[in-house]
Amino acid sequence: MPVFVNLPLSYAHHTPQYVEMFLARGVNPELGMDTFAVQDLPLRFHQETAARFHDAGLRCAVHLPFFDLSPGSMNDRVLAATRDTIRRAAELAALYTPAHLVGHPHHNRGEHAPHMARWLERSTETWRTILDTLPGVPLFLENTFDLTPQAILTLLEELAKQTRQTKQTDTRTGFCLDIGHWHTFARGWQKQDLDAWLTAIGSRLGHLHLHDNDGSDDQHAGLGAGTIPLEELFNILRRNEIRPSATLEPHDEGAFNISRAYLKAHPDSMDTLSI
Repeated sequence: MPVFVNLPLSYAHHTPQYVEMFLARGVNPELGMDTFAVQDLPLRFHQETAARFHDAGLRCAVHLPFFDLSPGSMNDRVLAATRDTIRRAAELAALYTPAHLVGHPHHNRGEHAPHMARWLERSTETWRTILDTLPGVPLFLENTFDLTPQAILTLLEELAKQTRQTKQTDTRTGFCLDIGHWHTFARGWQKQDLDAWLTAIGSRLGHLHLHDNDGSDDQHAGLGAGTIPLEELFNILRRNEIRPSATLEPHDEGAFNISRAYLKAHPDSMDTLSI
């Protein structure tokens, strides 16, 4: 299956059956380097888990921590704690030889828009540190509560500008469009503005997070079990000749099976994805 599937490392630790399921089914994991995984899991666990996936011939990706973190915070102590946590996560991520990283910029329009230049400066420096920690590994920045993609696009442009100015090795940065977050938090179910989002993101779209919901909440249902216009998504990608990589984000095995069945029944959708 040419997609990744999310697996929080805290789950992998307290319920080892999840790891066995991924290995048995040959599923490439996007590993959630959550707070517990960074703070509490021993180095040996990460080393052994990475070795098991690698020995099975599976590719790993890593979702960096985001809970209680603010990568562009105006508060010096909050910013320092955020950077320490994400940097430590990136160091642990290196053990998994990640195909890509995903991070949450956490731009809050109400708080950060009046201080956009300062937020941009601080956030850029945070993510620049991660790019320097894992040079050559693509970094995709994900929308969460964003009402538009503009803040993330501005941040990506600033990161690209710094790369050009310093003549560093070009590390691919891109947009991770979480289609479920667009549908519920950005009120995509109401605005029906997916085409506008994808037009704005354009070639910066590097990765998708795929799950479904009915617009009322971030339900992480299986594909086709909600009201997200998935066919429209894949048609736009095809029309614009954009082939992002993708991660399924089910929150239980049932949702995973529903998503897998959806992709199997829609092979044309698979043609729009890369890995």
